[in-house]
Amino acid sequence: MPPSSVSRRTVLIVTTLASFLTPFMGSSVTVALPAIGREFGLGPLGLSWIATSYLLAAAILLVPFGKLADARGRTRIFVGGMVVYTAASLGCTLSPSAALLMASRVAQGAGGAVVFGTSVAILTAAFPPEQRGRVLGINVAAVYLGLSLGPFLGGVLTEQLGWRSVFAGNVLAGAITSLVAASKLPRDTRPPSPSARFDWPGAAFYSAALAAIISGLSRLPGSSGALLVGVGLLAGLAFGRRERVAPDPLLDLRLFSGNRVFAFSNLAALINYASTYAVAFLLSLSLQDLRGLGAQAAGGLLVVQPIVQAAVSPFAGRLSDRVPPRLLASAGMAIIAAGLAGLAFLGRQLAFWWIGAALAALGVGFGLFSSPNTSAVMGSVGRPQYGVASATLATVRMTGQALSMGIAMLVFALAGSGAGATQLVALRAAFAVFAALSVVGTLASLARNAE
Repeated sequence: MPPSSVSRRTVLIVTTLASFLTPFMGSSVTVALPAIGREFGLGPLGLSWIATSYLLAAAILLVPFGKLADARGRTRIFVGGMVVYTAASLGCTLSPSAALLMASRVAQGAGGAVVFGTSVAILTAAFPPEQRGRVLGINVAAVYLGLSLGPFLGGVLTEQLGWRSVFAGNVLAGAITSLVAASKLPRDTRPPSPSARFDWPGAAFYSAALAAIISGLSRLPGSSGALLVGVGLLAGLAFGRRERVAPDPLLDLRLFSGNRVFAFSNLAALINYASTYAVAFLLSLSLQDLRGLGAQAAGGLLVVQPIVQAAVSPFAGRLSDRVPPRLLASAGMAIIAAGLAGLAFLGRQLAFWWIGAALAALGVGFGLFSSPNTSAVMGSVGRPQYGVASATLATVRMTGQALSMGIAMLVFALAGSGAGATQLVALRAAFAVFAALSVVGTLASLARNAE
């Protein structure tokens, strides 16, 4: 029996709120990091782990939980994930030490992975095809709203009530979402599939590869860092070999072979997120620690990028129906490279309007890149492969975000993770590296086909 209109409305409300919470958490915590560092005595490298631990857990568990939800029932897994996310947010709020805060962030990332991996699938299953475009648009708007409001509201909460209030707000919203989801979401209409094969070896190799590489980057140039990166690369190779022979692979690598558009579009997405995600973290440190801004003022400046991005994305999506996505996405990556290059001149006296202009350029570039690139990915596969293509793109996005923080950690580790002039050198170097990486991403975007 199809869900009633009331049930569909409940599904839309619950999944939209969940889709708002997770990006809001990521962007709001970024502004709170300097205050966390002052309370726990953490430098830039330690603070980067507060952000990266969440991303790493979400990136590692996103596809495994998505697969598990398909096999065991999406609603049940979604509700469990929201409960974990809410409990972990409470743990973050009450954490008496940096170690416990980081552990709670890992648990929060695990809960977030469930939301990432199931909410869109639940929403798609609840609505008929003729209504899906509208409700998915609402869902995407919630993501952008979370990204946009995060820096500003996070800054206000941090400055007025302290950094713990950022997490406390998620406890309340997460508890409401969990209760409504548990009591009102339609039960899974199909029974769980005990015979569904889950690729446990593939999940283990993937998790080990990503965790070892990100951890190793923060320890370079030391021998332990090189060893961890080496182990991560070997685990990555083992993951590739496993996925080529697995009967039900975690990540279907066959989509990449012989499909140039799919392969290069995902590569461009990986590079795009790897070169942009850490920008808010770096600027938050710069604006608050080096320029002396309060969290509220810093958040007000950082909000420029997501607002511009949200304004440009719908226009870029419509334009991609008339202009080849390859050209639009490549132009977006080039604009991102220019904006990052502008931030490489960061200094104690650099005008705030310059920083705002660079952030606006990043917003325009990301807006031009994201929608057309997603369209290219989904348009490069047949309808039966939409689910795995969407999961692959989501995995690439989370992996790129984790790598972005890993690169920032590497730069700080090489610079000595100091303060003052040393920190400024690290910030400039990180933006220069990200600008160069965006140039590579532009080339990868252009190489996807010969249109």
